[in-house]
Amino acid sequence: MALIKSISGIRGTIGGQAGEALTPVDVVKFAAAFGTWVLQTTGNNTIIVGRDARLSGDMVNKLVCATLQGLGINVVDLGLSTTPTVEMAVPDYKAGGGIILTASHNPKQWNALKLLNQKGEFISDAEGKLVLELADKEAFEFAQVNDLGKYQRDDEALQKHIDAILALPLVDVQAIKEKDFSVAIDCVNSSGGIAIPMLLEALGVNKVEKLFCEPDGNFPHNPEPLPENLREISRVIEKGKFDLGIVVDPDVDRLALINEDGSMFGEEYTLVAVSDYVLQNQMGNTVSNLSSTRALRDVTEKAGGSYYAAAVGEVNVVNMMKAENAIIGGEGNGGIIYPELHYGRDALVGIALFLTHLAKSGMSMTRLRASYPNYYISKNKIELTPEVDVDQVLIQMQERYAKQPINTIDGVKIEFDKEWVHLRKSNTEPIIRIYAESESNATAEHLANKIIADIKEIISTKA
Repeated sequence: MALIKSISGIRGTIGGQAGEALTPVDVVKFAAAFGTWVLQTTGNNTIIVGRDARLSGDMVNKLVCATLQGLGINVVDLGLSTTPTVEMAVPDYKAGGGIILTASHNPKQWNALKLLNQKGEFISDAEGKLVLELADKEAFEFAQVNDLGKYQRDDEALQKHIDAILALPLVDVQAIKEKDFSVAIDCVNSSGGIAIPMLLEALGVNKVEKLFCEPDGNFPHNPEPLPENLREISRVIEKGKFDLGIVVDPDVDRLALINEDGSMFGEEYTLVAVSDYVLQNQMGNTVSNLSSTRALRDVTEKAGGSYYAAAVGEVNVVNMMKAENAIIGGEGNGGIIYPELHYGRDALVGIALFLTHLAKSGMSMTRLRASYPNYYISKNKIELTPEVDVDQVLIQMQERYAKQPINTIDGVKIEFDKEWVHLRKSNTEPIIRIYAESESNATAEHLANKIIADIKEIISTKA
C-alpha cells in the first residue's frame, strides 16, 4: 500500500491503514486541508469537484464533497468528468478552487486528489506546501450547523467545454465533416468513454469504432497510453479501414494517436503536429519540458517562432508559457496546452485541432508523421545505493561536459548539436533517470549508455 503526499496533491492506493494508503481518513484530512487553504487565501466558499471513472471514484467523491460542505464550502459536483473540464469550470463558476479525483495513468487501485487554484490551474509548489502543513497540523475549523455548505450537480460542464472548443477559430468543423473520417478510439473504460464520442459527434465524425468506452473503471489494460499498452486498438486498425486511432488516459489530459496502418504516430509527436498546425496559422512561441523531443523546437523555429524548455511538470510548463507568451505548449507525453482555451493539458482540444490539421493537410497519418523531423528518445534509469550523493554526481557530470550547452533548471540537460541527454534525480528513491534523444535509435541508446558509464565512473572514484 502507498500514500504519496506531494505539492500537487495526495495520491495513494485504496485500502489499508490510515496514513499508509489513501483511506477514507486520509481523503477527509486532505480535502479539509485544501478547503481550509481555499477559504483562508481566497475567501471564496465554492469549490468544483469532478472525477474519472475508476472504481473508488464514487466513494472518494462522496467523502470529499461532504468534507467540503462540513467546512461551509459550497460544492459544484461535475460527477464523471475530465481533468480539463474541471479546470475550465473553476473560472466559469468564479470558484475558489477545484479538486479532480483521478490518479491519471496509474492502475485502478490508485486514486488521488489533484488540486486547482481559482484560475483552474494546478497549485504551485509553495501553495502545495501550505496545504500539506494544514493537513499535518489538522488545523481545520468546521462550520456550525446553520452554515454548512450547499451541494449541487452540474451535468452540463462537459457540453460547455465541447462548445468552447467548437468556437475556437482554428477548429474547422466543416473541414473535418467533409473528410468523413473513420476513427477507432480506446478510452480505457473511463471518462473518455463519455467525452470522446460526444466530441467526435460534435465535430461531424460519424464512423467511430469504440473500444473500452464503458466508464465503469475496469481498465482493460495498463491505462498509460504507451505503445506497449495499445496492442488491441493497433490490431483493430491494422485489420480494418480506419483513417486514425485516438487513445486517451483515464482523466483525458493525454492524447496518443495511431496511424492508419496500426503503427504509432508517437506520443512525443502529438504536441509537434498540433503545434505545427497552430504555427501555420499564427506566428508565436512554444514551450515543452526538458525531456520532450527536439522536433518541437525544429518546427517552431522553421515557422519563425522561438522555443523554450521548462522544468518537468505541468505547472512549470504553464508558468514558462505565460512568461514567454507561448501560443501553444505542453509535454511530450501527449499533453496539449492551448492557452486560447485554457492553461491545462487537454486531450479534447488536442483532438479537435489535430483532426482539423489532418483534414486540411490532405495527408494520411503516416505521410503527416513522415513530414516531421524524426527523433528517437531512449529512456533509462540508473539505481544507486542510498549513500551516494546524487546531487554531487550531477554536479560532476556538469563539470565533465562543461564545454557543451547545459540547462540546470531541472536536473542536468546536456546538448550535443541535435542530440541531448537529460539527467533527473527521483524525489522518492536513489535513482537518476536518463533520457537521451538522437536522429537514430542506436545513437540515442549509445549516448545514454555513455552517460551511464560516466556516472558509474564518478561513483567508483568516490568509493
